[in-house]
Formats: sequence, C-alpha cells, structure tokens
Amino acid sequence: MENQIIWKARYNIGVDIIDKEHQKLFRILNKLYTFGQQDEKSQWACQEAVKYFKDHTLQHFQDEEDYMTSIEYAGFETHKRIHDNFRKITLPALEKELEQTEYSANSVEHFLGVCAGWLIGHTLTEDQAIVSGETITQWDNLLPEEEQSLMGQTIINQLQGMFQLEPRLINNCYGGEKFGNGIYLRLIYTTRESKSWEFLLVFEEQLIISTMGSVIETKSKAINEMLMNAARYTARQFVERIKEHFPALDQADVKEQLLTYDQFEKTFERYQPQFSLLFDTGKGYFAFCMTTCDDLPSEESEALIVSETAMEQVKKYLRQNKADQVIARSMKKVLLVDDSEFMLKVMRQQLCNDYEVLTASSGLSALRSIMLNIPDLVLLDYDMPVCDGKQVLEMIRSDQGYADIPVIFWTGKADRESIQNVLALNPQGYLTKSLTPEQVKYEIDKFFKKKKPDVS
Repeated sequence: MENQIIWKARYNIGVDIIDKEHQKLFRILNKLYTFGQQDEKSQWACQEAVKYFKDHTLQHFQDEEDYMTSIEYAGFETHKRIHDNFRKITLPALEKELEQTEYSANSVEHFLGVCAGWLIGHTLTEDQAIVSGETITQWDNLLPEEEQSLMGQTIINQLQGMFQLEPRLINNCYGGEKFGNGIYLRLIYTTRESKSWEFLLVFEEQLIISTMGSVIETKSKAINEMLMNAARYTARQFVERIKEHFPALDQADVKEQLLTYDQFEKTFERYQPQFSLLFDTGKGYFAFCMTTCDDLPSEESEALIVSETAMEQVKKYLRQNKADQVIARSMKKVLLVDDSEFMLKVMRQQLCNDYEVLTASSGLSALRSIMLNIPDLVLLDYDMPVCDGKQVLEMIRSDQGYADIPVIFWTGKADRESIQNVLALNPQGYLTKSLTPEQVKYEIDKFFKKKKPDVS
C-alpha cells in the first residue's frame, strides 16, 4: 500500500487544539498505512493499532465538541450528529468487518481508506464551518439520535425477519443518491387531520430479484410484473409494521405511487426528511426515508396507483423503467455539481437527451453520489460554499477507486489568476459560466469524442 495522506496548511481552521489533533490523526493513519504493508503483522498487533486510532478519534470528537460548546457554535447539534454517525455507526461496522475477516489485508485497507476519506472530508467541510460561521442545514428535520438508532434497528429486524438478510446501516443521512438500477416506491398516509406522512422506499433491483424471486420461485433475472407486485405488497406490509411506532397513523388512509428516479429525486428535494437511512443488505442496497407534510401537490396525486387500473400502471412503469435502463446503459453518465438549483436545472435539460445526468448541489452530496454510482465525467462547480471544487477534486483523487474519474471545472471566474489556480489542479479541462448551455454541451460532446479511440 503506497497511500499516504499529507497534511496541508489549508486544512488548518485556526483553532490550535483542533488543528493539532487533526495533524496527530493524520500521522496515526499514516503509521497505520505503513504498518499495513508489513507481512509479519499479527492480528493482535492490528487490533491494538486500530484501537489506538479509535481512542484518539473519539477523544478528538469530545475535545471538538467541548470547543464548539465554549463558543456557542450555532451548528453544534448538526455537527455532533455527524460525529455520532461516525463513532456509533461507521466505526462499529468497520470493526465488525475486521473481526469477521480476522483482520485480513483487505479489511484493514478498507478500514484505513474509509477513515482517511472521512477525516479529510470532515476536516475540509464541517470543521471549516465552525470558524466560517456557516452551518449545515440539510438535516435539520432529522429526529433525535435515539429515535434514529431505534428506527435503524427496527428496519434491520424487519429485513432479517422477512427475508433472512443480514443488513447493516451504512448511512443515516442518505441524500437521495442513485445506486444501481432502482425501484422507487412512495407510500402516502393521510390522517384525519389531513396531515400526510410519506415513506419513500428504494430497492436496488437485484435485492428484489434475490428476495422476492426466491419466495415465489421465479427464475427471472429481471423485474417482471409478478416480482413487482410481490414487492409492492411486501413493501406495504413492511411499512405497516414500521408505522406501529406512529400512533397518529392508526386510522390513516394510504395511497401508493411508483416513481422513476427523476420523480424520486424531485420528491426527495422538496422535503427535508425526518429519517433517511441507507442499508447494505448483502443482496443489494435499500433506503428508507420518511417525512411529513400538510398536503400532497395536486399534480402528484394524479399519478397515484388506483385499484381499478393498478395492473396497467405497473406494466407501464416497468416498460418505462426498462426503457430508461436501456437508454442509460448506452449513455455516458455526467455528474453535474453546483450549489445553484437553477444552473443544475438548465444544464440537466440541455444534456438529458444524450447523457444520463446525475446532479449534486454540494461537494458532500457529490462525493456520496460518486461512491454509489460512478460517473464517466464530473462537471464540477469551482466556487461552492463550505466544500469548494478544489476540495472535492482532492478528495476524489485521494481514493484509488475514484482517482481516474475525469473532472472538468465549471467556474464563474475568468480572470488570469483564477484560471491559473484551476489549471494547477490538473483537471481534464475547465469551462466558464459565461458559456451558453449549448456551448457547454458542445465541449462535453467533444471531450467524449476524444476519448473514443481509447476504448478497446
């Protein structure tokens, strides 16, 4: 393993105790990287090394939280939740993997890679926000940590009981990113007070095939009508058990909608979730999201499944889903990253006929999207708050699995100094926002045409 993470002056946030702890954690990780290369290492030595890193990390979190409390940092609760996600979910999951594989080389490398990526990303985003005065608001409506943990375990128990799976929670801040070929189901429960509770369930197709397929003994390798209907009714039963935790839903009416990914993405963006959990079931990914709202937009109610035409609606959905997948397989994936929803919408409309277009409105959501669905090109806004394009590119390049993803910067600055700063990062190119959407598309088309001779 040749990876080393190098501390850079710009990682400093200007708070001495935090900066020193960050540097120490970087040094510990580098020692662990070096240690990982030694063939003669014992399992006991690995355990001690990992414990050493974990202890220092947890102490650092506590010190950082004490500092935020001392300055009355407005984003404390959100920041602490991110810490808790790592110390209560990510670290235990990584440790379990180490123990189950008896500290194999791959699991040790996985542990170090995840920790290094998390540390760099957290240092450059949430930690920088402590002194910049900005707060992370995306997850303001998430329910308290105890309820998140309870819901996560409830879902794990349900997946184990219904499908004999061994799922693990890998993210309690799932941002709606696309993973593989998915089935998107929306269940809307309306109470007597006309308040809507929405449940968004996302199944990776291979999860439905491996679970439903084994139950009804089908040999189909793709989602068909029988599997789709089995998945629908099973999902309904799944949520029926989950909603036992919400007494307000006892007498609620339920409506159902099947969504394309584009529809799911728009729905997800409209509401801030109270639960947004992503699980790796061992057979495919599964996401569970829940939110509440006062009413359902009229244009969406028209697409709800009704019993009289349910079979035809399912057939239509499967036909559309299959057609979308066929088209997507023939298209290059372009990830658009910009904090302007308007710019994303304009460029999506310009590119969607010729490319599979993914979008992200922040550096963090871009990194999550890349991990779940590797794009062929990233068009990356250089000037974003909290985590800018430069930081996103460095995080992409720091992981061997994603280092070769082409990145073209998209910048609103065209002065000589700004362009030189962009070029110094060695992207595949840069485009200015003074270009029209048509001109941007022309440059993207040209980029892929140049790559064609390299495809064997």
